[in-house]
Amino acid sequence: MRPTNPVRLSGTLALTLLLALSALGTANAAPKKIGGYDSLGVVAGKSGGNLTLTLGDSPQSLNYYGAIDNNLGLISQQLFDGLVEFNYATYKLEPALAESWTISGDGKTYTFKLRQGVKWSDGEAFTADDVVFTYEQIIENPEARAGDAATFTQDGKKVQFEAVDKNTVRVTLQKPTPAFLLQMRNFIVPKHKLLKYSVEGGAKQADINTAWPTNVAPAEVVGTGPFKLAGYTAGQKVSLVRNPNYWKTDAKGTKLPYLASLDFLIIRDPQAQVAQFLAGNVDQINITGAQFPDLKQKEVAGAPFKVIRSTALFGSPPFVAFNFDAKDAALAKVFSDLRFRNAMQSALNRDRMIDTVYNGLAGLPGHGVAPANKDFYTNTKGSLGSFDLKAAGAALDAMGLKDTDGDGVRNIARGKNLEFDLTYGTDSSVYPAIATIIQNDFKQIGVKVNLQGILAKNLLSTGLAGNFEMILHAFGDQPDPELRRPIWEPGGALYYWHRSLQPATDGQTPNLARMFPWEKEIYNIFETAAVTSNKGTRKALYTRWQLLFAHNLPVIPLLKPENIGAISNKYGNYIYNLGVIPGYNPVPLIYQK
Repeated sequence: MRPTNPVRLSGTLALTLLLALSALGTANAAPKKIGGYDSLGVVAGKSGGNLTLTLGDSPQSLNYYGAIDNNLGLISQQLFDGLVEFNYATYKLEPALAESWTISGDGKTYTFKLRQGVKWSDGEAFTADDVVFTYEQIIENPEARAGDAATFTQDGKKVQFEAVDKNTVRVTLQKPTPAFLLQMRNFIVPKHKLLKYSVEGGAKQADINTAWPTNVAPAEVVGTGPFKLAGYTAGQKVSLVRNPNYWKTDAKGTKLPYLASLDFLIIRDPQAQVAQFLAGNVDQINITGAQFPDLKQKEVAGAPFKVIRSTALFGSPPFVAFNFDAKDAALAKVFSDLRFRNAMQSALNRDRMIDTVYNGLAGLPGHGVAPANKDFYTNTKGSLGSFDLKAAGAALDAMGLKDTDGDGVRNIARGKNLEFDLTYGTDSSVYPAIATIIQNDFKQIGVKVNLQGILAKNLLSTGLAGNFEMILHAFGDQPDPELRRPIWEPGGALYYWHRSLQPATDGQTPNLARMFPWEKEIYNIFETAAVTSNKGTRKALYTRWQLLFAHNLPVIPLLKPENIGAISNKYGNYIYNLGVIPGYNPVPLIYQK
């Protein structure tokens, strides 16, 4: 499962959804009219024009399910749709490719009525067969690199998808799952184009990852989204054009998207992205607090763009993690000791990071839940402690980690220094500065840190491979903890700081025997919450999880950045309240003035 799944957004949580969603999916004639966004300043736009955005690196594929790649996610947002989606003004789940749905009384059967008249960008009809194919052959395929087989497996059995007729899909679960609809925002892909890469089409399971490489003919990449692929210049640009078959209109009936084309320029360096924005070659960028003062000064001085800030529920708070399964057994033993992680937390100067790296445009983080999330956040700020190098040093002394040979570095054993690598993204606008702060502060307490810089796009794969000792990384927050279960549940697909918990045989059950007692409790919390429909019970379960997280520190959260974005004054309907997660700004509503 990918770390930041585009269109994974909710302001209405799963518990309230269970009672309300049946009524929500009432008749909605195709095409779907997009309206009700007056509070966000959305107005009727005009058709035509181009918008240019940036990608931090080249996409690894053009097949969304073939690679865990946030750059690919940015593009895929504009090419594909899911059965359900979120309203940008209310965050409530509402119909998309499915115009309605019902839920059986026992909560185990979901019946989706598809929006009639929808066509793929090549003119082929969108049907229930496409939905069933997407889930059964790709999402539930354990070999699909960006599939989600674990989420759609219950009690060792796959969730069943059935095409009742060409416009109806029935989904049968093994047990009631209150947050299930939140998982139904996966992109639907065309069976008629991808069948030959599937088991149904005679291929091997892993062959799905070979579909739609970056040199594929643009006509082969077919979707129901607002745009379609026009071309890809390797290492330079991805070009999209309006999908003439897109199924949404604005409130007045004008076909969306307004824009005629959408370009993504591949610019790795964040400062180069800003330079291209200032030069007028890029129309919108997401920035950090480090970049904010200069751009805001230019805006105030009359530059032709706006810089917009908002408190972040979404976004990706950075953390540091120590590898419990480090290849160096002595380090793995130290990293697995809670006393060590507590000591290191005391040596993390969050205030300095916030002030000097983010120019004050960040705050203290939550433990797996953003402080802005009023439905699930539990205040764990007291557990963050304060920056205290003296206390950190004393804690390491108590562990017996002392400098026994007088070289200024503590020793794990005779002749072996307490020394390790910190892996971070060199092309990030903030990670290098944070890593340097950590290195310098740890040095003051006799802990030697070697900075190991790699491209930010490789951080996740490095973590998943276990090729790190300490890592600086980030995962995006979500409104419902269920949506981050693969990250925070021990044994989950993205729980990479303790990879030895990964399922060894059946591919589903994690290695419970290797879990610490607190990990077993967190595992049971997520398993229970996933099938609990009572809102109060679910809230209590996730409160206990956050407290366990804060106390045991599987990873150590650093801070929570604000959302900051800048856009040229040439455009209208730029909605920024949703933050910097790829795709959350509704590009189909943006228009060139």
